[in-house]
Amino acid sequence: MDFSVKPGNDFAQYANGIWVKNNPIPAKETRWGSFYELRDFNINAVKTILNTAAAKTGAPAGSPERRVGDFYKAAMDSVTIEKLGYTPIKADLAKIDALKSTSDIINAIATLRTQGIASPVFGFYIGQDRKNPQLMVAQLSQGGTTLPDRDYYLKDDARSAKIRDAYSQYVQKLFTLTGSTAEEAKKHAATVFSLEKSFAAAQMSRLEMRDPYKTYNKFAVADFSKTTPHLNWTALMAKMKVQGEDTILVSHPKFFKFADSLLTNTAVADLKTYLKWNVIKNAASHLSSEFVKANFEYSRVLSGQKVQTPRWQRMSSLTDGTIGDLLGQLYVQQHFKPEAKARMKELVNNLSIAFEKRIKTLDWMSEETKVKALDKLHAFTPKIGYTDKWETYDGLVIKPNMHFQNVRNSGEWAYQKMISRLGKPVDKTQWGMTPPTVNAYYSPVMNEIVFPAGILQFPFFDPNADDAVNYGGIGSVIGHEMSHGFDDSGSQYDKDGALRNWWTADDLARFKAKSADLVQQYNNYKVLDTIPVNGKLTLGENIGDLGGLNIAYEAFKMTEQGKSNTKIDGFTPDQRFFLSWAQVWRGSSLPETAAQLIIVDTHSPNEFRTIGPVVNMDAWYTAFDVKPGDKLYKAPENRIKIW
Repeated sequence: MDFSVKPGNDFAQYANGIWVKNNPIPAKETRWGSFYELRDFNINAVKTILNTAAAKTGAPAGSPERRVGDFYKAAMDSVTIEKLGYTPIKADLAKIDALKSTSDIINAIATLRTQGIASPVFGFYIGQDRKNPQLMVAQLSQGGTTLPDRDYYLKDDARSAKIRDAYSQYVQKLFTLTGSTAEEAKKHAATVFSLEKSFAAAQMSRLEMRDPYKTYNKFAVADFSKTTPHLNWTALMAKMKVQGEDTILVSHPKFFKFADSLLTNTAVADLKTYLKWNVIKNAASHLSSEFVKANFEYSRVLSGQKVQTPRWQRMSSLTDGTIGDLLGQLYVQQHFKPEAKARMKELVNNLSIAFEKRIKTLDWMSEETKVKALDKLHAFTPKIGYTDKWETYDGLVIKPNMHFQNVRNSGEWAYQKMISRLGKPVDKTQWGMTPPTVNAYYSPVMNEIVFPAGILQFPFFDPNADDAVNYGGIGSVIGHEMSHGFDDSGSQYDKDGALRNWWTADDLARFKAKSADLVQQYNNYKVLDTIPVNGKLTLGENIGDLGGLNIAYEAFKMTEQGKSNTKIDGFTPDQRFFLSWAQVWRGSSLPETAAQLIIVDTHSPNEFRTIGPVVNMDAWYTAFDVKPGDKLYKAPENRIKIW
């Protein structure tokens, strides 16, 4: 803590200043703080598990230890990977070379999606129908680009231009590594960028995509095909191994009309270059060191990262992301105890009681809407630690000496698993995160709040810590995820997970007015002294933070410590609660990363997550004696109260 700063002038600096000063960002990282310390702890825990599994002899064939060990062993076999160079993708590139027509290209786009190779032009997946969440339906989303956001193609500022130049160099480098001359590679890079820029211009913005109604467009497959004369979706879905489906959901229909036109008006040779690029870029991080180095040189311009993340760390993350339920079984045996799960259930229950109490006492919501809000709250499904039904990955072939093929097999297996969900009941046991993940989420269509074992550790959670620390840490995370069910997007889904209005018109208008005030508050924050936070893009997360901290505080005040004034380490219970919240968000980012996150991240920067909610909470002013004249002071009538 930095006691030279008044909490009412800069609460983030007061709570975390000395820690940030004494903990610079490691060279292999782009950000550092509480989240990243815990992620570092977890990835090292995973490393130990993987090294043990890889070294173990005699583990039964098909056991989690054997399969996890074989996958990691192959991923760490850099000698074999180095010898292969780009051999693993030569056959894919040759197939693209053999394509003769636009029709061939279009069929290849569909086929590539099924093979775990690439997903050019558009996204295709199976997911819940937002208006009928008990149904799994085929869905299409916009695509076609490589840079993190469409703005990087379209904006003319110096930072975007620098990133575009690095991207062009990256494309050229990868083409030269796969046999193109320097002159050919330069031409290929221009072709790729021109096509991707065209796709970018046709895409919805990240902000528009947050509107669940705008991105919900249901078509009969035959009718949608009429809007894209050269893209016959009945035939393309068959190519993507989906047959008999008469309905499809499309996030952005105009994009597909444009894509149809662009594909049919572009030379076949240029489209082949574009397809090759998609194959090469998706394979690059799994090929020899020259490809990996080129990938890092490009990404460091985006992020500012100083040195490459160690191979063991990248491959540990890859193992977790690929066969996370096998690895997760080994992880929770060592790092998530039954007493931690029991304590978390108690916290979730207490937060639910507190949220119910707050909804009942809202002064801006009618009784009619309150009933619906409470129905939704009571329908929440909490998931804690890990799944009750581990994925077995039946049919996935993993061998200890075939890294690239293991990755390819995994991609193909995952695609097949995804499309197998069509025509079946929604699997309520499925998780969207693996057990070691340091994160949490709310799913509007499942109406569930999910907390992997990875985040249920200090500084977020410690079964032996006092309530102020746990409620300010993991309690606020629980409240945050609950509040996502009632943020600007989640609030549009009912208790059954259906995209359906349950608000009266007056209540909805009041909610939007309060949300607009929060947008304005965050619009006034700046990173790097020049770049404003996008209050609309981050609104859902900001509502989550504001609601979550209020709910956690309400629940904390129900505890014995919350009702007392007994100091620990010189701080009152309320002060410890708010300090725990602030210290969860301590940290810093490289300038390049901070600039990128403002464009692509729906979360506000950490320093504004720290102060944004507390300046709207009367209890914080009382706890730290914040008065008029202090820089963070907001008059009581201007403090925003939503949930």
